[in-house]
Amino acid sequence: MSSGSLAAALSAGPIVLDGGLATQLAAAGHDLSDHLWSARLLHDEPEAIVDAHLAFLRAGAQVVITASYQATYDGFAKIGLDDAAVTALLRRSVTLARQARQRASDAGIGGPLWIAASVGPYGAMLADGSEYRGGYGLSVTELVRFHRRRMQVLADAGADVLALETVPDAAEAEAMLRVVEELGMPAWLSYTIDGVHTRAGQPLDEAFRLAAGMDDVVAVGVNCSAPGDIAPAVAIGARAGDKAVVVYPNSGERWDAATRSWTGEAGWGAQPVDSWIGAGARLVGGCCRVTPAHIADLAMRLRA
Repeated sequence: MSSGSLAAALSAGPIVLDGGLATQLAAAGHDLSDHLWSARLLHDEPEAIVDAHLAFLRAGAQVVITASYQATYDGFAKIGLDDAAVTALLRRSVTLARQARQRASDAGIGGPLWIAASVGPYGAMLADGSEYRGGYGLSVTELVRFHRRRMQVLADAGADVLALETVPDAAEAEAMLRVVEELGMPAWLSYTIDGVHTRAGQPLDEAFRLAAGMDDVVAVGVNCSAPGDIAPAVAIGARAGDKAVVVYPNSGERWDAATRSWTGEAGWGAQPVDSWIGAGARLVGGCCRVTPAHIADLAMRLRA
């Protein structure tokens, strides 16, 4: 079970995040080809999500990230769900993670385990790869309006922290952080990047500074980005000074939004995780195409 705040635990050493939830669900035979991606299973096959979380906990993950990345009021409305039904599904995403955590505890998996409620970017709802571009043409006020309601639901559902993740644009990060201030809920902020810039082209050091001085933000970092971009990002995040650094890259493959498939070569085994930890990373895991086996290897390396 969870034991104390995640922020306090970060001072004691690195914490292992899970890997690609959708990757594990697809490996188990579930069809994730529609615009809702893994969020559809919140409605159709919730037990599959519990099993996927549990696979990562058994592998050594200490934090599981909920299946709410692509769960939005706008997205679910496209399949005819009303607001009350969407609210219930958002809450369910946290409940399912809590069930997995309890099963892990019952199975003797020791140590504190935390739940991070995923808050994906506006581009995830569009399901066209926009989270790898940013620049939606929306104002910060419009993005606040989009994110506020589901962030409130996820905060009230019992998660330990909000994972503001795969954020491509500093403008969207500003909107999300405004909501965090309203909620007073612990959160981490994680960009998707190209080199040392956000996908929308802002310098990463400036993007990280948006969270400076915000006590509720426990970490800043990057996810769903190329492994080769991680070390420079960790260095930039560590220089920001007042936050832990979170990193969970993808396998090294690239998402093709047109074909809805991953291309290129995976390179997880070559990732210099030890150097990331040495440079200041404190929350470390994987994103798309990263499996429980990869996380087991990561957990073993960190224990060693």
